[in-house]
Amino acid sequence: MIPDLTFVLGGAASGKSAFAEQLVVSSGKNRVYLATSQVFDDEMQTKIERHVSQRGAGWHTVEAPFDLAPVLADLDPDQICLIDCATMWLSNHLLAKRDLNQEQSALLAALRTCRAQAVIVSNEVGYGIVPENALARQFREAQGRLNIALAAQANLVVQVTAGLPLVLKGTLP
Repeated sequence: MIPDLTFVLGGAASGKSAFAEQLVVSSGKNRVYLATSQVFDDEMQTKIERHVSQRGAGWHTVEAPFDLAPVLADLDPDQICLIDCATMWLSNHLLAKRDLNQEQSALLAALRTCRAQAVIVSNEVGYGIVPENALARQFREAQGRLNIALAAQANLVVQVTAGLPLVLKGTLP
């Protein structure tokens, strides 16, 4: 059985989204895909189309680049929600110059009170060199803090590298 909150993280193109999707499908519940990305260019549009194609049918998609709380509050216990991804969600807030601590607190509270199971995907961005510019350093630090908070709250934490899952906390169903 999938726990109430599962956190899946990994590097770019690590297979984390595919792993999270398989986990959600295996639940047998009604699937909700909470999409956090915004389309600003052709590259992002192509990536989104590829993800939609890979997921296949049977998903109810909700576009929510900023405020996830209302969507999470409306979910029922017979549903499971995949939030893909926390990294895009954080980027949206950072670029909109929102209070990241306040937004993070609101997200964590919404996840705590969500009646459906939730799986949230995020990028691990701390393995590289120190970025050269202040905005990139601010993002890296904020993403690290968000990942720590999500991992602390989650019942199951899985890191995916090269398509292979490594359980960091909890037990895979």
